[in-house]
Amino acid sequence: MKILKRIAIAIPLILILMQLYRPSRENPPVDQNMVIEKSMNVPPNIQAILSRSCDDCHSSKTVWPAYSSIAPISWVLAHHVSEGRRELNLSAWGTYNLRRKQRKLDEICEQVHSKEMPVTSYVWIHHEAALSDADRAALCDWAKAEKARLPAAPAGR
Repeated sequence: MKILKRIAIAIPLILILMQLYRPSRENPPVDQNMVIEKSMNVPPNIQAILSRSCDDCHSSKTVWPAYSSIAPISWVLAHHVSEGRRELNLSAWGTYNLRRKQRKLDEICEQVHSKEMPVTSYVWIHHEAALSDADRAALCDWAKAEKARLPAAPAGR
């Protein structure tokens, strides 16, 4: 019985102490000259899909929900957003070199086609972010068309 009492005291205490570590939930400033829409042809239907299903993790326009300030959820979300932005940041598209843009356009198609993106855990909470087969096809068609519009990458490397 003593052990249960100690556990009953320890768990809330640990949860309270966890709240002391607060990962950053700030969005970096967005240079409108660097966003993907500035250098790529992003039709309204594609922009709507990107905004609905990609921006929270892959841009500097993350909408941080209220539960994102509660540890340990805050830690997981901050990590996911950090990883997502590192992998692909639609707000910093203009900073990417030609090869990276080509690779990212390929990866966009691969990731949505294989249903790896958006991640399942995100869609559980954000049902509107789920991609239909038509959304996936539209994103792939768009990414392939935009890649074709880019100049050829220099040979080598």
